[in-house]
Amino acid sequence: MDLLQAMNERHSVRSYTKQPIEGKTKENLLNFIKQCSEESGLHLQLVLDEPNAFDGFMAHYGKFSGVRNYIVLAGKRSADLEEKCGYYGEKTVLFAQMLGLNTCWVALTYRKGKAEMQLGKGEKLCLVIAIGYGMTKGVPHKSKARESVMNVQGTPPDWFIKGIDAALLAPTAMNQQKFVFSLHDNVVTAKAGIGFYSKIDLGIAKYHFELGAGNENFKWE
Repeated sequence: MDLLQAMNERHSVRSYTKQPIEGKTKENLLNFIKQCSEESGLHLQLVLDEPNAFDGFMAHYGKFSGVRNYIVLAGKRSADLEEKCGYYGEKTVLFAQMLGLNTCWVALTYRKGKAEMQLGKGEKLCLVIAIGYGMTKGVPHKSKARESVMNVQGTPPDWFIKGIDAALLAPTAMNQQKFVFSLHDNVVTAKAGIGFYSKIDLGIAKYHFELGAGNENFKWE
């Protein structure tokens, strides 16, 4: 499975089996999370076999079950912290999909006080990602029309359309898809709309856009 296939096949999963993440899968995932942390400056953490964070009313309200593993997305407080958590969190999510694991972004429906994590001075928790072997593979979400999330003059190039289609596959809070991609020559601007966790959603969408469009075809503004 390559990244484009992972992007198309990955869907949110809220119910998990008891199968542990171990062996080569665990090793590869830990190494990738470490690599993302070093590259981004974030403090990403993999927590395994810890059921307490998802053993409360909010988790059950959110229809989560069997969650014993999760990825903590945290980092030093900064203007771009949420966008970076979205970008590198989704990078990790798609890598996990390639390993045969399932995931779900989680903002509110877990017990933050019970979650196991290490936060350094000046660091902030953004959210977590449930991870494991799903009871199902999840289902696709509905997407907006291309035209509602892009701002271009004339007919856009094929690579831009592919980028938009990839961005529309990105998971967003409450499936809001509140982002807009603009094109001028080969320079792309991406802006978040107003809404819950819209900056995190923008980071996720930008990573998807890169995968669909190809970094060799454009530059970010």
